[in-house]
Amino acid sequence: MTAVTHATHPIEGQKPGTSGLRKKTPVFMKPHYLENFVQAIFDVVGCKGKTFVLGGDGRYFNDSAAQVILKMAAANGAAKVIVGQGAILSTPAASHLIRLNRTDGGIIMSASHNPGGPTEDFGVKFNMPNGGPAPEAVTEAIFERTKELSAYHIDTAADIDLDRIGTVRLGGMTVAVVDPVADYAALMETLFDFDAIRALVAAGFRMRFDAMCAVTGPYARDILERRLGLPEGTVVNATPLPDFGGHHPDPNPTWAHALMEEMFGPAAPDFGAASDGDGDRNMIVGRGIYVSPSDSLAVLAANAHLAPAYAGGLKGVARSMPTSAAVDRVARAMGIEAYETPTGWKFFGNLLDAGRCTICGEESFGTGSDHVREKDGLWAVLLWLNILAVKRHGVAAILREHWKTYGRNYYSRHDFEAIDIHAAERMMSTLKAAIPTLPGTRVEGMDIAAADDFAYHDPVDGSISRAQGVRIRFDNGARIVLRLSGTGTEGATLRLYLERYEADPALQDLDPQEALAPVIRAAHALAGIKAQIGRDRPNVIT
Repeated sequence: MTAVTHATHPIEGQKPGTSGLRKKTPVFMKPHYLENFVQAIFDVVGCKGKTFVLGGDGRYFNDSAAQVILKMAAANGAAKVIVGQGAILSTPAASHLIRLNRTDGGIIMSASHNPGGPTEDFGVKFNMPNGGPAPEAVTEAIFERTKELSAYHIDTAADIDLDRIGTVRLGGMTVAVVDPVADYAALMETLFDFDAIRALVAAGFRMRFDAMCAVTGPYARDILERRLGLPEGTVVNATPLPDFGGHHPDPNPTWAHALMEEMFGPAAPDFGAASDGDGDRNMIVGRGIYVSPSDSLAVLAANAHLAPAYAGGLKGVARSMPTSAAVDRVARAMGIEAYETPTGWKFFGNLLDAGRCTICGEESFGTGSDHVREKDGLWAVLLWLNILAVKRHGVAAILREHWKTYGRNYYSRHDFEAIDIHAAERMMSTLKAAIPTLPGTRVEGMDIAAADDFAYHDPVDGSISRAQGVRIRFDNGARIVLRLSGTGTEGATLRLYLERYEADPALQDLDPQEALAPVIRAAHALAGIKAQIGRDRPNVIT
């Protein structure tokens, strides 16, 4: 039986972007709120006779939201929904299922690396048939539709048992509950040399993987402990919890501090890694050494040929504009194209679909390849393991070898979180107005060579994305980038990106904050950060 219910809570305030719609969980739990957004998705992309994938990161409200979405899909005439057992799917695994089953897209329930719980964050996004996030034209149409809806369609059937693998009927729709790990793990076995990694493990290699009480726990246990033979307990915080165990599921040195302490301690294993709430981000740590996401991307690109899937070489590489230029140096040495895009995986998706690049990454701990259309945290960990298994060197030795070959891009990101959005926007407006006058200015002993508000001309679809972040480049190769981010649900986040290139091996072992000190001072002076937002210390340094 299908009921039609009036939608009394249209989406307000925040437009859904490629990361979907994110709000505090109580907002999504308001009567008709979730239903309004889901109906708008179905109205825009079409539902009748179609097949979708559904899953989420297991955060609070994940299971209840899944039941609502399934009943709405049935009432809107969907033919089939493939859903992860327990309504669980990592974001990269969902992307893979969409592609593997050639579905008409998928709905992912996640707020990525944001905290979860009854008063924390929840999110919903739609991924296209290529497995990637919906482009802006689609998300904008969904948002506009939410403002017009007067009713939504939902089946009144009882909830489905999503813990039991198998196929059931919901009205006229088939619901296939599948193992969330199996297909993804099988894909990883086709990409990497599991025999070589198993041999490394047999030789005494030890590692720690922190799943941060988030979605990658079951994936990491199956792949690392069962398939690759690492000891039970290698994966910690492995059970996905609705509140992520009270932790902030963001794999960076601040929030994954327990892993950092272990990796810099006297009994550190050879290799450490962590992943985030929905499994699309990663942090890599060696014994006594942290690997920045920008360096990780460059090392993976330089050594990808050691894994079976990339033995034939790379078609190209791509990075988000705020990510350091370290991977560009690798691309030049390889004679392949390097693309600089705005932040947002959809831009990589265009390049990947067009066959223009193979590996891509963002400095915000996201790395991926053409195997899916999302960033993939566990994929990056496995590629690192494949490289370690072939080279038989530690992480520190691989990094120093890389810097000796290509030079080192000292790099850091300073996040000023939950700041007043009006003050932040004033600061950015003032800085943008000053851009024409900046070249030739001397700051902290460095001369500004160029400044702009980054605009991207997509080489695939011809679209232009403007106002993507202020870039300031100095004549010594140092660089500053400032952006406002909207990934949180409260206030604004100012992201300050700092970079300096060093070719001399004798100067490549400095602490990054020490090496970047003049660049940091220059950024604060140019933007007037303390005067504008009342803060001179970031919440998070990565």
